[in-house]
Amino acid sequence: MESILVIDDDINLCNILSEELNDAGYKTNYLSSEENVVKFLKDNKINLMLLDLNMPGKDGFEIQNEINSWSGCPTKTIILTAYSDERSAIKSARLGASDYLCKPYELNELLISIKKVLQNQT
Repeated sequence: MESILVIDDDINLCNILSEELNDAGYKTNYLSSEENVVKFLKDNKINLMLLDLNMPGKDGFEIQNEINSWSGCPTKTIILTAYSDERSAIKSARLGASDYLCKPYELNELLISIKKVLQNQT
């Protein structure tokens, strides 16, 4: 069973999304802050991260940079953001994000993206 980590400062979204992903057959965990993301990834096998860009403290770009600097992390990333623009989409791709979705998104759209990203894992 593939494991997904949701990182978003909106705890309600984390709960709802985790429940929906569990219902779709994925094992989910979530973090509602950027603290300990790398530690969590070192301690847990995660196949995919759903990462919010706009968070207090470190933003999603800083988190992705931190993860990228740790070479032991094969985790794929889908960026989720309510503040979408072309520059952030390009920056996300340059940092290695596998996909970029704008909030609000349809659950089916997210599930299709997740399936596509996970099938492309090496």
